[in-house]
Amino acid sequence: MKNISAKELKEYAKQLRKTAVTMIYEAQSGHPGGSLSIADIVACLYFREMNVDPKNPRWADRDRFVLSKGHVCPIQYSALGLLGFFPEKDLHTLRKEGSKLQGHPSMNKCPGIDISTGSLGQGLSCAVGMALAGKRDHKDYMVYAVVGDGEADEGQIWEAVMAAYRYHLDNLVVIIDNNGLQIDGTTDEIMPQLDLTKKFDAFGYDTYEIDGHNMEQIMETFDKIHAAKDGRPKFINAHTVKGKGVSYMENQLAWHGMAPNDEQYQQAMRELEEGI
Repeated sequence: MKNISAKELKEYAKQLRKTAVTMIYEAQSGHPGGSLSIADIVACLYFREMNVDPKNPRWADRDRFVLSKGHVCPIQYSALGLLGFFPEKDLHTLRKEGSKLQGHPSMNKCPGIDISTGSLGQGLSCAVGMALAGKRDHKDYMVYAVVGDGEADEGQIWEAVMAAYRYHLDNLVVIIDNNGLQIDGTTDEIMPQLDLTKKFDAFGYDTYEIDGHNMEQIMETFDKIHAAKDGRPKFINAHTVKGKGVSYMENQLAWHGMAPNDEQYQQAMRELEEGI
């Protein structure tokens, strides 16, 4: 864990949001809504919580990050670029042929990606495997997995959830980006999630319910998790706003996977800089 203030992390989150929107605008392709909703948690993970080394991306003792909802990779690429995992100029190559930065994260192309994701439902199983390997190898690293609320419709998610409890993976943190929207509509319309915190509690997890945009609360929750080595996996129900920080994107289903035009991009940059 790094010594950094909530104010500094909020500034990083703003930078990540601006970079992610710029990448999607330049590519005229991508997923801004979910990238913006998880930005605050990604900022806290990469710039405070996780022990990683940009000069040695495959360092055996690093903390692992699994973006199970891999389509929102622009926000992860933004963090990796700012940390120096690759030259920042590469951030302007999103979804281009031959780029490190494909439309879904590839561990074979992009330094800092711990597992290729994109087929929804599979990432959490990979995270469970990483955490289990860490336990069996007597390693101290943590594994953080970000799962979409719509992605939780997938049955494989719940198989992984059960396995983590079975193997006492208190080095695993499952974070659900609970923004209430998925590609075809609201989560309540498509497949009601009901109370995810109660569900994970019933599955044997230590559970935390937070405002996923309150940096102080995010930091406090991770502090509690570090102190709770009790053999139980961890779950954060992060209530977020899809498209957070850009007024015309917030809570709008269309911005799940759409790029802004010139005028919309300029407005987004103004609002993200000023903080709407």
